Amino acid sequence: MGKRSSMTSVITGDIINSRKLKNAVWLKKLKRTLAEEGSSPRTWQIYRGDSFQVEVKDPAMVFLTVLRIKATLKGIKNLDVRMAIGIGKREFTAFNITESNGEAFIHSGEKLESLKKEKQTLAIESPWPELDKEMNVCFQLALIAMDNWSPSSAELIRILVDKPEIRQKVLARKLKISQSSVSERQKRSNFTAIMDLENLFREKINHLIA
Repeated sequence: MGKRSSMTSVITGDIINSRKLKNAVWLKKLKRTLAEEGSSPRTWQIYRGDSFQVEVKDPAMVFLTVLRIKATLKGIKNLDVRMAIGIGKREFTAFNITESNGEAFIHSGEKLESLKKEKQTLAIESPWPELDKEMNVCFQLALIAMDNWSPSSAELIRILVDKPEIRQKVLARKLKISQSSVSERQKRSNFTAIMDLENLFREKINHLIA
């Protein structure tokens, strides 16, 4: 078994302001997004009402999953999400992901606890301290935009993350807005810069794991 196949990534998160809204408002959308990574409860699970954990088997793709989750939940007014990325080895596989264990799970869980104390909404912990230092600074800068996505901007981001090449004309028709509004939302959300960060993240992880 190669190094790449022995490494995994885990996102542990909790919903911010979930108690101000009925679960039905966001739960179905979150489940649909998490299900893109695999089946529950082996790959993802929602627990304690507003907490969740999901495994992204290719660590290079974990930030893209973070963007999907963030955009999905920010698409609902007054809702946000706190997420901790953990990368490392998986040592024990259980039927329920919340009972699985290993370096990635420990990193993710510990980092989420520190995020709560620091009142931040995204961070990473991995076997590579230099990567963590660099990416956590990048995340803090990206969050200036991401934490302030409006529901309409988040809706646009959710589509663009999966279909970055979609034409503005098609997007405008899908969202029932003008092409100029599509362009304005895209610029306001800093989509291009955030996807540049996603590309950088993916390149660095692939290099470290190769």
